[in-house]
Amino acid sequence: MPKWSFEPGSSSRYLAADEPDAPITTNLAAVLVVGRSQITRVVVSKIVERSGLRPFSESPDSAGQSLSAVRPGTVILDGGADNCECNHLFPDIATQRSLSDRNLPLVILLSTRTGTPESLALNPMIDAVVAKPITPEALQPVVDRLIETVRV
Repeated sequence: MPKWSFEPGSSSRYLAADEPDAPITTNLAAVLVVGRSQITRVVVSKIVERSGLRPFSESPDSAGQSLSAVRPGTVILDGGADNCECNHLFPDIATQRSLSDRNLPLVILLSTRTGTPESLALNPMIDAVVAKPITPEALQPVVDRLIETVRV
């Protein structure tokens, strides 16, 4: 396994110590789906697959490692009952965004109706909010639109 180092003077590249010219890039086709409910993760993963993307499903407790290992282009977070279930991941997401020249990964929050738009808008890490219950008609266009904005 290579050792990683940060390349001075670059805001978006990590380099493998044994491969000095190999940058670590974000995988636009990868989507990290995070939530406590396995059923929700499966439903969201199937919707993501319909967009031609590759989902990786994790619980909030193990998602930090996958976020670093997979470097997904998009992260879909199930906010849980209080819309705060995955808040501990935001520092890791912020770090990855600071290292990306395209401000990736994108973040979609799956929200309960109890969350107000004002409270959700306070987190600048959230690129889109989709209200539960999750349906393909609600989530897939949001995923497609966000992915298209970074591919251009």
